[in-house]
Amino acid sequence: MTDRLYYHDSFLYEFDAEVRAIVESPRPALILDRTAFYPTSGGQIHDTGRIVPAVAGNNPAPAQTSALQVTEVVDSENGEVVHYLEAPVKDMQPGTRVRGEIDVDRRRDHMRQHSAQHALSAAFVRLFNMPTVSFHMAADYCSIDLDTPSLSKDQIESAERLANEIILENRSVSVRFVSRDEAAQLGLRKLPPAEHDQLRLIDIHNFDLTACGGTHVSETGQIGAILLRKTEKVRQGYRVEFVAGLRAVSAARRDFSTLTEAAALFSAGLADVPLQVRKSLDEIRSLHKQAQQSQEELAAAQAAMLFAEATEIRGCKLIVRTFAGRDLNFLKLLAQKLTRQSLPVVALLAATSPQPALVFAQTAGQPHDMAALLKEAVVKLGGRGGGSKDLAQGGVSNSEGLAAALATAAQKIESASF
Repeated sequence: MTDRLYYHDSFLYEFDAEVRAIVESPRPALILDRTAFYPTSGGQIHDTGRIVPAVAGNNPAPAQTSALQVTEVVDSENGEVVHYLEAPVKDMQPGTRVRGEIDVDRRRDHMRQHSAQHALSAAFVRLFNMPTVSFHMAADYCSIDLDTPSLSKDQIESAERLANEIILENRSVSVRFVSRDEAAQLGLRKLPPAEHDQLRLIDIHNFDLTACGGTHVSETGQIGAILLRKTEKVRQGYRVEFVAGLRAVSAARRDFSTLTEAAALFSAGLADVPLQVRKSLDEIRSLHKQAQQSQEELAAAQAAMLFAEATEIRGCKLIVRTFAGRDLNFLKLLAQKLTRQSLPVVALLAATSPQPALVFAQTAGQPHDMAALLKEAVVKLGGRGGGSKDLAQGGVSNSEGLAAALATAAQKIESASF
């Protein structure tokens, strides 16, 4: 079992160790007798860094010594910590003394995020009795899932404010180990399942006490700040996304830059951007409605004209027409208008732009199969399509051959018995 140095000192960024085993497959990895590398667990993602051979006296190896880059760290089933490497191990064997070097910036970021989660989860419990059921840390955000049927904007802001007040008070964050029986008497925010006789507790002074194996700050002021970013309903309650420390600064800077750019586009103040967006959306909806009405009127007028011009054959009119600058939606709308005229209609329509398309339609009750007719046409043009007996549509990559396809389809209709 690997001796986990991070349990006792989250600020330990370098350590000496001995190689216990070398793994070659499926990925190169090292197992050490002791490590400060944190493995992915408890919602917190793993450390990265490097492992270098130690020189005599356990001093760090010289700069030219080949370093093994640690890309992932995981727990094994037998309690060992596996350090996965970027490249296979060379010139090393079990018993070799090495030095591990943690990626400091990554470790400190994880410490801030995880400690922020403890403060935030405690705030939701203290204010609203909303327990955290899970925690997730990603590369750019973190989230907690709260066991609650509802979550209001005021509750979110109140919990965020309380957690940040605890940060500003710079309360101590300590680590201690207790038995499970003792832990049960201490009023932990959450008592973990009975897997270990001894528990590691993270104590934010006079605010939160909970069992946790992760890396944490030593004072809440080191977190910096917490910024809640997003909430959404999930199966077990509500998910709250947040960032802390420099992540919060970066997120706030991106938000401010985006808002500033939007305000400039609207020639408005930052606070007026939501109002301007709502006004623009209302105008867009109004214009869209007008455009739809215009399309309806245009299709109706076009249908009336085409119907009047078409020759009647045995009580049915065959209409064949190609359009430029009309999309598939217009063709379908026009086909619907045509097939509702006073006499039965077969409409073979195509558009050359903006995207080449075909629509074949007939008044209900006619004997032809529009889906089969269209499929035959688009397959020859290298396109795809489908539909029903009375209405089918399809698309092709270019407009070459559309006129010939319509002519062939029209010839089949004309040669059939109406």
